[in-house]
Amino acid sequence: MIYETADDWLNAPEKRVLLFGMSGLGKTRLASLLRADAASGGWFHYSIDYRIGTRYMGEYIADNAKAEAMKVPFLRDLLMTDSIYIGSNITFDNLKPVSTYLGKPGDAAKGGLPIALYRQRQEQFREAETRALLDTPYFIDRAQALYGYPNFVCDTGGSICEWVDPADPGDPILTALSRSSLMIWIEGSEAHTEALVQRFDRAPKPMSYSPAFLTGAWEGYLAETGLAETSVDPDAFIRWTYARALAHRQPLYSAMAARWGVTVTAEEVAQVEDASGFEALVAEALRRRKTLNS
Repeated sequence: MIYETADDWLNAPEKRVLLFGMSGLGKTRLASLLRADAASGGWFHYSIDYRIGTRYMGEYIADNAKAEAMKVPFLRDLLMTDSIYIGSNITFDNLKPVSTYLGKPGDAAKGGLPIALYRQRQEQFREAETRALLDTPYFIDRAQALYGYPNFVCDTGGSICEWVDPADPGDPILTALSRSSLMIWIEGSEAHTEALVQRFDRAPKPMSYSPAFLTGAWEGYLAETGLAETSVDPDAFIRWTYARALAHRQPLYSAMAARWGVTVTAEEVAQVEDASGFEALVAEALRRRKTLNS
């Protein structure tokens, strides 16, 4: 790790961190807090999901919207004469265009996608997220050279664990990230998991999964329900899958933190109010790791 001890971290003139863990536990809140804390000397906020939506999937997203517009004669005429422009308005706080493009598999009458198209979009997202993650060292250098930010926080998506092998000391993504930043897992409790499941049940949204996990979930759901692929309720499937996805990801996050970084709890993160509080929290996490490994 680039900071082996609490003193290394506290004395570093340039602090570089990467936050990972389940969506909904405070990664983006914490990154936004650091970005907004003028007294800290400046933190550059690099959002992986924002990078995906603007750099690597922007064309897919816009073309999908155009394809829907082309089904409406009035809009088709305007598009064909270059009279209107269609694009996505992605921000750090509104990443809906990405999730809308990913979609959900199942009954087309309920907004579902054919499973083959869904798998294709999942693969597009995997490639996009991999590239965005590997762009982290470039953005660290860019943030300092171009904008003069001494500190850097990378806000990752919940699916980072789907594309890495924490047990492989040569994993290309984790190697690149750990050489350039301190990887910090925000660990949720069972109560957090239950709350996330309840929140997701109220408003299910598209997610990304590893190919193996998706295949197992899709085949398992079809076998359990007896439904044909084209009869699956899209929201019912992703609700059924969500808790399984969290259980699948938890040991991966844990292994990533054990080998490649440090752990803080969601409760601890919720208490952080400014950059100095965050720096103290990370120092304590490094002390805990040193004690655990001694």
